[in-house]
Amino acid sequence: MNSQVQNRTHWKQLINPKYLGVYCLPNGQDLTVTIRSVGREIVIGDGGKKEECTVAQLMNSKPMILNRTNCKTIERMYGPYLEDWAGKSITVFESSVKVAGEIVACLRIRKEVPNLQKVLHPITPQQFDKALKAVESGHYTIEQIVAGYALTQDQLNQLNGVKKNETN
Repeated sequence: MNSQVQNRTHWKQLINPKYLGVYCLPNGQDLTVTIRSVGREIVIGDGGKKEECTVAQLMNSKPMILNRTNCKTIERMYGPYLEDWAGKSITVFESSVKVAGEIVACLRIRKEVPNLQKVLHPITPQQFDKALKAVESGHYTIEQIVAGYALTQDQLNQLNGVKKNETN
């Protein structure tokens, strides 16, 4: 995608519609979201027309109206039961579909389960003191602490020092 398109603002972003749309994708890139819940609700469309639709409530994003195609994609990844979809991540991308003889942009869901890398946060001094004591007591391993936090080299050295003291 060229840089001119990347820095443009879609007009629909200015009216802030209630539901996720193609115009919500950051610079037309894929968007990975986590499903909070899925259910039926009345959606008011253009011209005030009311329609009952399947809607996914998403964490940290607007809700997404799910059509049959997108529901089938989620089913292939996570099974047929809506309750099992809660807490699961999906990746949304821009596609197009022919509607009434016209090609229009639409949202689709990638068929692969997103590979989410866990974001590690720094450990506070209080948490680190507790972690050291937990490793010393044998309640946690160094590997468990390293997997849960972004540690400084000094903190890693201190943890490894606990391990050396155990072997001496």
